Amino acid sequence: MRRTVFISIILTLAVSSSALSQYNHWFLDKTLRVDVYHTGTKGQETISLNQVYQEGEWPGTRTQLLDPLGLGEYLMRVFDVASAQLIFSRGYSAFFNEWQTTDEAMAGITRTFHETVRFPYPKNPVQVTISRRDKQMVFHEIFSTTIDPKSPTQIHKEAHAPSFKVTKIVDNGGPENKVDLLILPDGYTKSDMEKFHNDAKHLSDVLLGTSPFKERKKDFNVWIIDVESRQSGIDIPDKNEWKDNALGTTYNTFGSARYALTEENRIIRDIASAVPYDAIAILLNDSRYGGGGIYNLYETTYTGEKVKGQEWQTDYMFVHEFGHSFGGLGDEYYTSQVSYNDFYSKGIEPWEPNLTALNDPENLKWKDLVSKGTLLPTPWDKPKYDSLESIRGKLDRLAADYYQKREPILRQEQTIMENPQLVGKVGAFEGAGYVSKGVYRPALDCRMFSLSLVGFDPVCSAAIERVIDYYTK
Repeated sequence: MRRTVFISIILTLAVSSSALSQYNHWFLDKTLRVDVYHTGTKGQETISLNQVYQEGEWPGTRTQLLDPLGLGEYLMRVFDVASAQLIFSRGYSAFFNEWQTTDEAMAGITRTFHETVRFPYPKNPVQVTISRRDKQMVFHEIFSTTIDPKSPTQIHKEAHAPSFKVTKIVDNGGPENKVDLLILPDGYTKSDMEKFHNDAKHLSDVLLGTSPFKERKKDFNVWIIDVESRQSGIDIPDKNEWKDNALGTTYNTFGSARYALTEENRIIRDIASAVPYDAIAILLNDSRYGGGGIYNLYETTYTGEKVKGQEWQTDYMFVHEFGHSFGGLGDEYYTSQVSYNDFYSKGIEPWEPNLTALNDPENLKWKDLVSKGTLLPTPWDKPKYDSLESIRGKLDRLAADYYQKREPILRQEQTIMENPQLVGKVGAFEGAGYVSKGVYRPALDCRMFSLSLVGFDPVCSAAIERVIDYYTK
């Protein structure tokens, strides 16, 4: 047995050494940042090159150059021009693909968003392509450009990070085999910086105290940058409140009162370039419940909860949204109002690791985790839950007595989620991905499903672990 383990370790080290030699063959220890414009409307899109930048040391994986995760709406590929060999790839999602499902896009309005892809700095000319999934989940190329690292004019090499204070609040080593999380403040003035430091410390502790992050705490570094806004808070358009906040985050994104995102990608990327980062979290110095998260882009979380006894909601949201932006997890709830139209195509298997169309129960993508003897689909008290959600959905979330009226409904829903015959079991529970029928989640309850401090279900936990492994092994 010991001999087998020893051989396994030797083989793992040999594979890692070979992969690292590939990295050293193709790349320098720097980052190439490629900024693009993403333009289109419903059913149409084009991507055009904006600028290319040289940035600091490459923070990502050096051993898994071809993305093994299969996550994201888009796939960026990097080819060596001379040999046509694929030398790097990475999946991601974008602000654009979410906007494309909104009423605004469906009305034929055309918009442009600024986006960034990053990869290790190549030694030789490369072709960079971006592909998009079609409705059948097949990738089709929609953008291509050639970049020559030896060109004297193509790559901008000047320093472009603003001079804000940088602090590493969790330090477990160099970025080459760690997950480097960068936490940025928005709507925090100079006088609010102590609050930001406390919020960042608290929420990073919450994240790294939640399984499976808790068991992998030593695999994370956490950075903060003291980005000062001129005014406290962020924009709330439906209340006609407009703030001079540094990162431009706003509520009412896509028409949803609680969805808070920013379109100021260039500003964020310039600021973030001061540190090695794999993931970005933006803390919002505002009291309206809200946030958001897009895979391999960023997450946002409000931090100014004013209702006594509801402070836990910020903790819930920070971890939930990180599940989206870092783990590529889909929302497992299906009753809350969202601004998307037909986000998931009927009968098509979603790319998110925790959602399924259940077209083939015998080959369910998380079949290895299904509890023995569990029916697929898995029966649960959905009619009662739906009736409670119907009542809760009619409450005014912004009303002063909202939490008081919501509490008894949440208690009844929690009773359903605590069914002893189903708790802890993995199956296929109907209702997920914003729709009641045709999309299934792995467990009765999960951090991606209910508004509570419940943990991640086994499928979500395994998916998160795979992403951590991608950066660290």
